Amino acid sequence: PLLQGARLTAFELFEDGIPVTLITDNMAAWTMRTKGVNAVVVGADRIAANGDTANKIGTYGVALAAKAHGIPFYIAAPTSTFDFSIATGAQIPIEERKADEVRHFRSEQTAPEGVAVFNPAFDVTPAELISGIITEHGVLKAPYTESIKKLQALLKD
Repeated sequence: PLLQGARLTAFELFEDGIPVTLITDNMAAWTMRTKGVNAVVVGADRIAANGDTANKIGTYGVALAAKAHGIPFYIAAPTSTFDFSIATGAQIPIEERKADEVRHFRSEQTAPEGVAVFNPAFDVTPAELISGIITEHGVLKAPYTESIKKLQALLKD
């Protein structure tokens, strides 16, 4: 509902001269099937010790679609995103945002007032859907529990 892909990601890619085509989240699976997508790269807000990854809502669905189409799915994130104290993504708290973000677009009401809304800001992508985690120290591969422990040790040095 906040159009972060359009307002932030597309803007940054376009400004850097990187070819970008803007689509909505619900177009991702069809785009993968029909437009020759070779790989998916997304960011992360938090990464658990087992490689489960929290990111903006919709990321999990994109990962599932990528798997269904045989497309590698990568996370690109700085090491500051890793939370070594969290064992799995099940322990990552998921913020729920205000219902009016879904019931309204800007100042225009688009759904009945009082209709029930579920509006999580993030979702968790299980590590088994992730082909690699790209960091400033290289690409981590499964098994993530081991590669993340090595990363943690490297960061302590």
